[in-house]
This record gives sequence, structure tokens and C-alpha cells, in this order.
Amino acid sequence: MAERLAFPEGFVWGTATASFQIEGGRDERGTCIWDDFCDWTGKVFQGHNGDIADDHYHRYREDVALMKELGGAAYRFSISWPRVLPEGHGAVNPNGLDFYNRLVDELLENGITPYVTLYHWDLPSALQRMGGWAARDTASRFADYCEVMARALGDRVKDWITHNEPWVVAFIGNLQGRHAPGWEDLGLALQIGHHLLLSHGLAVPILRQHGDADTRVGITLNFSPAYPASDSAEDVAAARRHDGYTNRWFMDPLYKGSYPADLVEAWGAAMPQVSADDLAQIAVPIDFLGVNYYSRAVVKHQPGGLLDYATTKPEGEYTHMEWEVFPKALEDLLLRLSSDYAPQALYITENGCAYPDTLTAEGKVHDPKRIEYLRQHLAASQRAITLGAPLQGYFAWSLMDNFEWGYGYSRRFGLIYVDYETMKRHPKDSFYAYQSIIAENAVEL
Repeated sequence: MAERLAFPEGFVWGTATASFQIEGGRDERGTCIWDDFCDWTGKVFQGHNGDIADDHYHRYREDVALMKELGGAAYRFSISWPRVLPEGHGAVNPNGLDFYNRLVDELLENGITPYVTLYHWDLPSALQRMGGWAARDTASRFADYCEVMARALGDRVKDWITHNEPWVVAFIGNLQGRHAPGWEDLGLALQIGHHLLLSHGLAVPILRQHGDADTRVGITLNFSPAYPASDSAEDVAAARRHDGYTNRWFMDPLYKGSYPADLVEAWGAAMPQVSADDLAQIAVPIDFLGVNYYSRAVVKHQPGGLLDYATTKPEGEYTHMEWEVFPKALEDLLLRLSSDYAPQALYITENGCAYPDTLTAEGKVHDPKRIEYLRQHLAASQRAITLGAPLQGYFAWSLMDNFEWGYGYSRRFGLIYVDYETMKRHPKDSFYAYQSIIAENAVEL
């Protein structure tokens, strides 16, 4: 007997993308740090870049038509900062601003609510040359950029997300060196993380100022729920350290106005410079928290390296990204965030999986593993709602296959298959499965 798990009335269903990953139109915007990173030999798979990507910049009407066919009432996308402000500040590119005006109008005409992310990793190169996020002034430039966008779109856009995954920006881009700008320095990464949070705090009142009573502002964080590899006190403590590094380091300033004390002690002299009013600015109340979840971490104590722990690889199913499929952690995460931080509302702003999809001669893509991934994670989400989590929406990552950062075009997350030679879009079986879930406002197991 199939189990039918229904979602609350008014639950928001949507998909998500990011500007650099889909837009293309490289010659019609300023240069960003990901353009520079793609030019750095050996950093991106086979030298792939975002010059054309999915050519969404020129094909957005076709893509919005597919969103309408899918039936989702919302679409989360990001603004390309250098498309609007090629130098990061100063003169506005009218064609860039016009593109986002046209996109928002197209969405609204098709009954789709825009959820706009203002920073999804494509910092203008001109600002990077001035110190990038390591420079405190960049937080102010971000606030200015947010004002430009709020003035342009605030009459129609009511849901704003300041940043996408500042943890990734700070630590993957500036400690591990696997993302732009590609540095490897703990102190630098921690200072950048602080400036990202500060820029969020500066932007929130600006976005509200240029909106109306319906305007809502939030931020999206990536989470890696930590589970100890054993019941030993050492592994339990190691899992706590991982949780501090990946989860609490950004959540605590946002919701508690302080950095977690155990990590402050662990970082020691690497701690960032924090001015007197910074933490109060960072903790300005927000209307919702965006949750990006892909996988958990199973952690063991291991001396040496960062924070004396290592993640393990338990038996189970893994995606093409080598991420464990573990939907129960999403339920646990939503409940933990609710109990520890009491956000007004939660949205799953990204959740999805990459598998090596194959396009058939008939133009079809059969992706049963992605369908099952969606169903199981939606079931976990619904169970969290019944247990009290204030989850109000789900955005599947991603609407379509795209540039997957350091992996280039070698990983496919989309509900829609993109033929990169012809740019033809092919909805996958998962597209139609998600379409059915949306229509029913329920998932069946």
C-alpha cells in the first residue's frame, strides 16, 4: 500500500539556478572571479567555462515556458553582479539591468514568483583586484549593489536572498582553493566569512527600505549535518567540531549575535577582525532561512589537519558527486534548525543530485535514481513539517543541467537535460515526476 504524504496548503514549489552556471552572455557583462578561475590552467575540468553555459541570457523565455509546464509557482535565480555593475560599483550596465527586468516580468506573466539571490559567487573581478571579500569595503559595495537591484526590482520582487552559501565562498574558495578565487589561507577565509556576513547585515534594511509590507529577506546557507562515526567520546567531539565549522560558524552570528565559543578558541590567532557593532548588524532579524542540503558527514577523530577530524565514507548509495544519499539527515537538520535557532520560516532552497544521464535517440532521459532521490528527500521534508519545522517551500536543484563549478559540464543536476552542442532542452523523467508531485501537493512512497 502506497503511503501518501501531503504538504500544507500554500506550500511553495519551485526550482533553482545560479547566474554564472546558466546565463552565458559573457561578452555582455563585466568579468567575474569565476571567469578568472576558469582561465587558471588545471582548476576547472577540461578548461570549461561559463562563456555560453546554457545560454539562458538569450533563451530565458524558452526556459520560463518550461517552468510553467512544470507547474512550480516559484523560481529561485541569482543576479550576476558584474552584469549589472561591470566594475562592481559606479556605472550601471543598462542592458544587464534590463535583462533582469524582462526576466522578472516574464516570470510574473506566467504566474511564477521570483525568489532573487543577490550573490551566488560571481564577484566582479574589478573588486577582487581591490582585495575582494577580504577588504571590508567590499561589504559596503555589496550593500550599494543591493540598493541598485532593490530600486529596479523591488516593486515586483518580494522575496530576496542576500547570499548563497557564504561558507563555500569563504572556505572552498579561500582555504581549500577549489573555487574562485582559489586561495588557501585560514585567516583569509575567516575574514572573508565575516565580511560576507557583515554585507548581509548591511543589505537587509536596504532591501526592506525599497520594498513594501510584503517584502521578505533571508539568506541561504549550506548545511552538512554531522554524525559521529562511532559512540566514542573522541568521535562525538569530532562531530561537534565539524558541526561548528560547517554549520554553527554562520548560523550563530545570524541568530545569536556571536561566533561559537568552541570555534573561537580553536581558531585562535586566525580569528577575523570584528568591529564593535558588526555582530549586532549581522544579527538583524530576517524573515526566512534558506537551507541547501545535499548530504551528511560521518566524522571520526583524526589528529592533524584542520580541527583534528576526518570524514568517512559509510556503505550506501552515492551520487555522481560521490555524495552519500541520506535523506534522514534532511529531516534531522530541519528539526535541529527549528529547535536551536527558531527561524520564522525555512525554505529548502537547494536539494538535488547529479547522475550520469544519457539522452536516448528519442530525446528522452530516464533517470529513476533522481526520481527516487526527490521522493525520499521530499518525504523527509514532509515528516519534518509534521514534527513542527516551519518549512514553507522546496526548490529543486536544478531546473536544468549547467556549469557545475570545478566539475565544468561533467556533472548533471538538472530536471531538464541540456545538449550543450545544440542548446536544446529535454525534460527528463524526473521533470515529469516532480510535475506530478507539484500538482498533487504530495509525494507517494
